[in-house]
Amino acid sequence: MTRHALSIDSRIHELRGQRVMLSSDLAELYGVAPGALVQAVKRNRQRFPADFMFQVTRDELAILKSQFVISSWGGARRATPYAFTESGVAMLASVLRSRKAVSVNVEIIRAFVRLRRAAVTYAELARRLDALERRYDERFRVVFEALRGLMQPDPPVRKVIGFTAADAEVRRGRAARRRAAAGR
Repeated sequence: MTRHALSIDSRIHELRGQRVMLSSDLAELYGVAPGALVQAVKRNRQRFPADFMFQVTRDELAILKSQFVISSWGGARRATPYAFTESGVAMLASVLRSRKAVSVNVEIIRAFVRLRRAAVTYAELARRLDALERRYDERFRVVFEALRGLMQPDPPVRKVIGFTAADAEVRRGRAARRRAAAGR
């Protein structure tokens, strides 16, 4: 992975449940002024539906800035940047039409693909981990139940207090044996 690719990966953010790149970052990568990029997009607005591009709210921008120690968006700005999804970034190549824009777009699309593959890998890993946990939970449940059983003290043997009919039978039997032994 090139240094340029690492730079692109770090500029992909999660907003509104989508991976996006900000217009200010894209303008820097393409080597154009942010205003020129936004102007080109506005001239071709029909190519950028809501699922390709949206404007970041001030709250979202504050959250993004708080995630980074240094603000990469400069000082005061009148408008918030635009966020471009992977489809929107792909559409930018047709709007900007420079060789640099095309080569940068290829790298950006590759970065999105790398992130998607990583997400699939993590999802598969999480699924396997859950399956292992369930399987071992079942196996260890039996062990834990056995250990709990061993840890519980035996129930105390309770001596019956009082006289029962069985005791009377035992006593009569003993008394009869004593009499027989004594010869009576």
